[in-house]
Amino acid sequence: MSWADSNAWADGNGITLCGIGDEAGAALADQTTALTILGWSAIELRSVDGTALADLDDAAFDRLTDHLADAGLRVACVDSRIANWARPVTADLKDDLRELEILAGRCARLGTRMIRVMSYPNDGLTETEWRAEVFRRLAELTARAEDAGVVLVHENCAGWAATRADRMLELLDHLDSPAFRLLFDIGNGVAYGYEAYDLLPDIAPFVAHVHIKDALGTSEDTRYTLPGQGRCRVVDAVRLLREQGYAGFLSIEPHLSVRPHEGGTAPDGGLVAEFVAYGRELERLLADHGTGA
Repeated sequence: MSWADSNAWADGNGITLCGIGDEAGAALADQTTALTILGWSAIELRSVDGTALADLDDAAFDRLTDHLADAGLRVACVDSRIANWARPVTADLKDDLRELEILAGRCARLGTRMIRVMSYPNDGLTETEWRAEVFRRLAELTARAEDAGVVLVHENCAGWAATRADRMLELLDHLDSPAFRLLFDIGNGVAYGYEAYDLLPDIAPFVAHVHIKDALGTSEDTRYTLPGQGRCRVVDAVRLLREQGYAGFLSIEPHLSVRPHEGGTAPDGGLVAEFVAYGRELERLLADHGTGA
């Protein structure tokens, strides 16, 4: 059984392909259409109709769950704003606690346990103060996540532990909870000025979710590409994860035309064709390199 067998991702290889829906368009219909065309069985949720998942009212959330059921899609992970680039370490923790409470309840209905978080960008604190406050905040959030039966997955994107494997491992050791694991985004290093692949040998055993991006350029001039056409070593990363026993999701986040989480707006009709082309290229890349064999 090979990576080219599109209906056998989970059973044959222990890995399931999915994608962050709003990368295909703000409208939920565009998001589910893209995944359906690809023939993939799962979606990652960040926003619907331009509204963050935690900010949807109850009626909108009910419509979301009904639509996903009709489309036959399960949810791989939900992407929160907790501790992200827009919420520095001095921001009001109540916003993150409230978002976690809402998303934990919604995860139960969506059938997922994973909630993406980051680790708080600094905002004028000393290094010692920053570390201590990050630990304090994430300890409280992790304790609540554990009580709620969900898992916070920390992305290598923004915050105290964003770019360094030693800090990610220190966080894991300090929190010492099954409710805190890592999300590895293969393509984040270019935009944030580090080599993401270099972190992976140390953190791979603790990775619970993976984002697929690829890019060229520098942090001042990041140009996102199709998978395999940048310098982020997509194939090498997937191969290393497989060797370490990874059996979760590979979730595409193309970023080719629009970055929805930064306020970008897709054109009318969304970016379904672009999203599908990205997914097909990932399938081809994995099949050609035999990383799932």
